[in-house]
Amino acid sequence: MQRRNFIQTISGATAAAYLSANPILSHANNMDSTAGDLDYHTIEKITAKKARINYPRFVGKNAIRGNHGWGYDETVCELITNKGAKGWGVSCRGKSEKEISEYVVGKKVSELFSPKLGLIDPIASWCDIALHDLAGNILNKPVYEMMGAAQPETTLCYSGMIYFDDLTPFYNKPAGIDIILKECQFDYDLGYRQFKLKIGRGNKWMPKDAGIQRDIEITKLVAKTFPDCDILIDGNDGYPVNEFEVYLKGIQGIKLFWIEEPFRETIEDYTRLKLILKDLGFKTLLADGEAAPDQEFLRKLEEMHLIDVHLTDIQDMGFTGWRKLMPELKKMNILASPHAWGSQLKTNVIAHLTAALGNTVTIEGVTCISNDVDFGSYHLEKGKLIPSSAPGFGMKLLV
Repeated sequence: MQRRNFIQTISGATAAAYLSANPILSHANNMDSTAGDLDYHTIEKITAKKARINYPRFVGKNAIRGNHGWGYDETVCELITNKGAKGWGVSCRGKSEKEISEYVVGKKVSELFSPKLGLIDPIASWCDIALHDLAGNILNKPVYEMMGAAQPETTLCYSGMIYFDDLTPFYNKPAGIDIILKECQFDYDLGYRQFKLKIGRGNKWMPKDAGIQRDIEITKLVAKTFPDCDILIDGNDGYPVNEFEVYLKGIQGIKLFWIEEPFRETIEDYTRLKLILKDLGFKTLLADGEAAPDQEFLRKLEEMHLIDVHLTDIQDMGFTGWRKLMPELKKMNILASPHAWGSQLKTNVIAHLTAALGNTVTIEGVTCISNDVDFGSYHLEKGKLIPSSAPGFGMKLLV
């Protein structure tokens, strides 16, 4: 029986950089009165497993990449303590399972993790998400409550899986634009009230002028058909500035919630884009930082307020890295939306980050189906993602 959910994670080198710059973390549990129970648990086993993640429909191309298909195999990390407690989560970019196992096994959970601060030792960043889940299970608290939020702060969640499916050949012919409306209706029925439309068909898959016109046509059609929904657009860096201006003129008058990565970010081009948006009357957010982000350059763009929303993937930044970054973004009046494409596992984890820390303007939703994962009691309510109140992240690994 396949288990599905109506919406839909991970540590990395970036998190390690944040952590290594903060030696106070090495003493975190000395000042964390909630960590006591973690002292009684020692990591006995750490295992990498594969969980098959499927999409409820075929996902096509974006501006730079070919068909995404029906799903993929996600690598997850599972931790087991000497007392039988378990925690799991998507594994991070970083050290191998063998290297992490040799370091982590035999250590108390409290040596690796602090409920108030997250990961203590950056060497263990591969299992950052799993440690959050494990600690929540030991303390019998959902992660957001373990982080100090008595009641979760909820936010909007957009459908992030509306791709160039009009170009996907079914029965030897492209599906056509009607399939985009059908997909939006499918997501609307699940509870989404925001749609992120991929644009940039003229970058690789159609003649440039025809691609721009198709992007314009679909944007207008979705906005007209779903007037009670927000429209987000994502170019995946596939639009030159001058062609993107043509697209914007073609949809002038449509309210955009945000524009994501229209082209590779530079100070010159984003300064120009801000002026174009002002001239055309668009009041929208500019979101960036997903694709191979240079964090120092992103910070410069944020300080100049050339971007409004920080997008670095939860898998690259890590959950602890995002816990460190969020207060810094707040100080600069920069919003957050950790990138989550690929898996509902990431979407659900971000719901707890948002629930505890706020400042997330919307969450990327990826509806998934799996025989290997029970996604838990997450659900959409009036377009907002409500996190599970079960211990940890409230999801079960079935493999």
